[in-house]
Amino acid sequence: MSDADGNALEARIAALESENAALRAGLARDGSSDGTDAAASAAPKVRRRWGRSLTAVVLIVVGLLLAPIAVITAWARLELADTNRFVATFAPIIEDPEVQAFIGDEVTAAIEEQVDIPGLTADVFDGIRSLDLPPRASDALGMLEGPATQGIQSLIGDVVDRLIESPAFADIWANTLRITHTQFVAAMQGDPDAALAVDGDGTISVQLGPIVESVKQRLVDQGVGFAQAIPAVDRSVVIAQDDAFALIRTLYALAVGVGTWLPWIMLAFLVIGVVVARNRVRALVWAAGGFALMMALLASGIGIGRWYFVGAVSPSVMPADAADSIYSGLVELMKSTVVALLVLGVLVAVVAWFSGPWRPARALRGFADSGFGAVRRAASAHGITTGRFGIGLDRWRVAVYIAIAVVAALVVLFSRPVTTGLVIATLLLALLALLIVELLRRPQAEVAAAPDDELDTDDELDTDELDTDDKLDTDEPALVAAESSSRADTPPPAD
Repeated sequence: MSDADGNALEARIAALESENAALRAGLARDGSSDGTDAAASAAPKVRRRWGRSLTAVVLIVVGLLLAPIAVITAWARLELADTNRFVATFAPIIEDPEVQAFIGDEVTAAIEEQVDIPGLTADVFDGIRSLDLPPRASDALGMLEGPATQGIQSLIGDVVDRLIESPAFADIWANTLRITHTQFVAAMQGDPDAALAVDGDGTISVQLGPIVESVKQRLVDQGVGFAQAIPAVDRSVVIAQDDAFALIRTLYALAVGVGTWLPWIMLAFLVIGVVVARNRVRALVWAAGGFALMMALLASGIGIGRWYFVGAVSPSVMPADAADSIYSGLVELMKSTVVALLVLGVLVAVVAWFSGPWRPARALRGFADSGFGAVRRAASAHGITTGRFGIGLDRWRVAVYIAIAVVAALVVLFSRPVTTGLVIATLLLALLALLIVELLRRPQAEVAAAPDDELDTDDELDTDELDTDDKLDTDEPALVAAESSSRADTPPPAD
């Protein structure tokens, strides 16, 4: 190599080094400028973050506070405004032996109050005595008058008990409830002509007229002629009494007005709060966990309400066992709904946590991804792939996940009544759909690693669309150094 060539090469290297130093100085200045701008805007950004987080917290807290009220009003509207649901709730109550005994005693007492059985019996025996019977026969009639009165009273009681315990009475009870349902609604609205009345002191009473009429017809069919004298009974029997029923009346009026919309308003608060939050995954975990906690508190309130209700109405109004049966039937639908929503909240919280940035969640996701990837690679090794569909499914997998979640949520929201079994079945189907998506999708990395003979034209095109940043991750100074090194290794031309 001549001295001239050596000097030229050294000059070229020095020029490249100078250019490299200038580039580094420019990058340093840019970084310093960006840092200054970031520092200047740090305070407003912090304020905006705090404001955004505070807004999210307020929305979520308001939504959680509305959750129990939304559930109660939705239950009240469904329970009291739907005739079929109303009958389905109250009809099974009559099958409880304690309730049957209570209703039987009340019906018998109503008949005896309306019909003077001792007086009617005395009139019959007086008519017999007017037939100029011998003295001994008249004395015998006097001895039989008391047992005859007791026998008729016992007969009425037996007929009433058999009627109430018979399957036919269940139909009578259900039809009575169905007929009087409109009257029940009228009672909730304060109509004085309602057959089912709710007084201001929380007393609920039912008209006994249809039941007395059925007993009257049974007595006539058995040949008890004086049963025709039983008049139409205008009497109501108190089936429950508690100040809470006055609250139920108020809740009914509230349910008619807002029972349809309050659950959606509550859901809107929760959804907007999660969307507004700076960390949406963390907000979703807290919102779902808080919702589950509120449902747990409401379920506890239902259990505590049972003790209070039974203690308040027994024994002055009805036996404790009958009161417990009536309360159980009354809150059965709401209890099942609360339990179902509790399970839903817990499951949403768990799923959200699983998709979050926490280290255990990342480890579980990595384990699941490696498992699904192994299954997909094993299938691909045997020539089983989903082709273009799998590549498109992987590209739109987030939208597919959201669609599955939305469909599952809509199924739960629009199903009536909401049960724990429905929530679990919907969740299992949603998880199965997610599992199918994971097995069918084809990540770009797996497509790129597939053998050439397994790639069709479209797959090759998709592979070419991979981010070039994953292939070329070099900085400019290193490129300059590589260029100078290559120039240094190039032999000079021969003289």
